[in-house]
Amino acid sequence: MTELRNVEAELMRFRIRLAVVALAVLLAFGLLGWRLYQLQVARHDELARQAESNRTAVVPVVPHRGQITDRHGVVLATNYKAYTLEITPSRTGRGIDDTIDAIAQVIEVTPRDRRRFKRLREDSRSFESLPIRTRLTDEEVARFAAQRYRFPGVEIKARLFRNYPLGETGAHVIGYIGRINPKEKERIEDSDDAANYRGTDHIGKLGIEASYEKLLHGTTGWEQMETSAGGRAVRRLGSHPATPGEAIRLTIDIHLQKLVEDMYGERRGALVAIDPTNGEVLAFVSKPSFDPNLFVEGIDHESWDELNNSIDKPLLNRGLRGTYPPGSTYKPFMGLAALETGKRAPGSVTMDGGSWTFGGHTFRSGHALGPVDLHRSIVKSSNVYYYQLANDMGVNAIHDFMKPLGFGQITGIDLPGEARGVLPSTDWKRTTYRRPEQQKWYAGETISLGIGQGYNNFTILQLASATATLAAGGVRHVPHLVKARQDAVSLQLHELPQPAAQPLGYRPEHVALVRRAMVGVTQEGTSRAVFAGAPYLSGGKTGTAQAVTIGQKSRYNAAKLAEHQRDHSLYIAFAPAEQPRIAVAAIVENAGFGAAHAAPLVRRVMDYWLAGVYPSEADIAALQRGQASAPIGTPRRVAEVTAAAPSAAP
Repeated sequence: MTELRNVEAELMRFRIRLAVVALAVLLAFGLLGWRLYQLQVARHDELARQAESNRTAVVPVVPHRGQITDRHGVVLATNYKAYTLEITPSRTGRGIDDTIDAIAQVIEVTPRDRRRFKRLREDSRSFESLPIRTRLTDEEVARFAAQRYRFPGVEIKARLFRNYPLGETGAHVIGYIGRINPKEKERIEDSDDAANYRGTDHIGKLGIEASYEKLLHGTTGWEQMETSAGGRAVRRLGSHPATPGEAIRLTIDIHLQKLVEDMYGERRGALVAIDPTNGEVLAFVSKPSFDPNLFVEGIDHESWDELNNSIDKPLLNRGLRGTYPPGSTYKPFMGLAALETGKRAPGSVTMDGGSWTFGGHTFRSGHALGPVDLHRSIVKSSNVYYYQLANDMGVNAIHDFMKPLGFGQITGIDLPGEARGVLPSTDWKRTTYRRPEQQKWYAGETISLGIGQGYNNFTILQLASATATLAAGGVRHVPHLVKARQDAVSLQLHELPQPAAQPLGYRPEHVALVRRAMVGVTQEGTSRAVFAGAPYLSGGKTGTAQAVTIGQKSRYNAAKLAEHQRDHSLYIAFAPAEQPRIAVAAIVENAGFGAAHAAPLVRRVMDYWLAGVYPSEADIAALQRGQASAPIGTPRRVAEVTAAAPSAAP
């Protein structure tokens, strides 16, 4: 049977299929052309950059951190290069513990290294490179390099390390650097300095290292490297050098600083010496001290516990953050307040009978002095005179006079973490306490303020600053520790600008009366034995401050108290008397009478600064035991001792 075919229908179907295929081909070529246009034209620049970034890597170049020197150029903080062995946890391909165990078979890895690495890993991301060993020797570098293929994700790197050549000397002033923690990292990333800190692992944590971090850090550079498919650097394509951080020159004399620290020995305390003509801090001592080198690579647990849990609190900057009642060192300022406010005339006489009773409470004075005026009240350290004066002035008048002197205020020194202390007033008590009966100021609470006790609580820095203001005739300078910065490129020294001096408006004759009385303390008063034979004339005031409250009917007996409960020994001074060039405040904690312990330290500081005299070794030993008065032995010239001092090399 013959099949009849519809040729026309088949041709139509063929043509439709052909059209569909042609349309699909055209659409495919259209899409291909559109994609090529997008890749080659529209997104050319973007994709070219991506391709270039896959071929190259931009590596940050960390700048050299600026040095810190004393006023004479002695290096206090510097850098050195050393090799480190670092692990990137995400690239090891096996367990971290296994990796470290394998590394330990090639080079030594101590338990301390393991603990430090564990702590760093807890505070970091898995893709960050972390040191397992630092300060590798050349032999260790060579030994590991030969086995490098066995350890993916483990590399030898050359890094800069911070070094503090003088160790504990001046540690509270210089501070230290440490590894950037997550909180600091977050703060940096949210700041305008984020780009400048790429590649930086360490940052200033304390002291000058912290307060001048931006100057010391410098500007980060970069290197553009061509990389292989495996991510290894092949060649350098371009670079921009890092700008080193600027060097910081301090106002302190590190040899004077070390002398004071040596004289304290194992005793606790603080001493601040200031140039009253410009506010430069010449010495800033807090004892005991610590070694800042312990913190550079991350302090180990045992060392941290030893420092942090010590009853002597070596990490506490006593000059900056320790607060104490000023004791009788407060009396010259109270005397000046009496004259300036008109509460007392220079010749006004108060009868000191050895005690004074107010509101049924008897305030002791030690021993009767008979009739005393302002001059004699300071020279003989009369308590009764200042009990009555405080009562006549009232707490708010005392507060208003002492505040411009810097008591209970932030001095503005260029160190972080300054404590404010307590300068009491009725407003202060009302805002400090919660219960209504505690918020009320009682008249009897004012009496002890006159002799530097009661609620009075100040830093040694505040006391030194106030003494410098008095020595300068009532002109206050902001105390500061940094004298100049040295440009990293030009090496030119540039003095740092300081706030303008602030005259407090005291009458010159009133200041002169108080200063003469303080000179009387060194000539005929409580510190006359200490300053016997001094080649200059100085003014000073001893102070003894209670560490614990003694009951009204009880008498102070140091032998019956624990060592940390005994009275503090204080002394303030300035010299030369007519044109002072140094003002000092010192405290020896729990040592007792100010003339016996604090004043001898101040005498040696002034001998050093004004007479160029360095105490004998026998004298220093006696000072450390608290058994010195006037200098003993044959003194040495400062130039001889400092010339023989060890070099500040790392």
